[in-house]
Amino acid sequence: MLRPSHEAFSTPNLSQYSIVVAVAKRAREIADEAEKAGDILIEKPVDLAVRDFIQHKYKIIVPTQEKNPDSFFQE
Repeated sequence: MLRPSHEAFSTPNLSQYSIVVAVAKRAREIADEAEKAGDILIEKPVDLAVRDFIQHKYKIIVPTQEKNPDSFFQE
């Protein structure tokens, strides 16, 4: 299994959680597309998803949150 470092992903300041979620979602898409097309994958969908992000075919975008003045929590 591929184990890329944080630097391999194009967006700075990503948490490991964000990377794992993004790779898992992309791997699910790859597996679903292959199943619909009737293709047999030789490589694991997770490896293909990681490679997509490393080769900058996909980019992780972290949404910004608006600060809510009614919020009881400070950021």
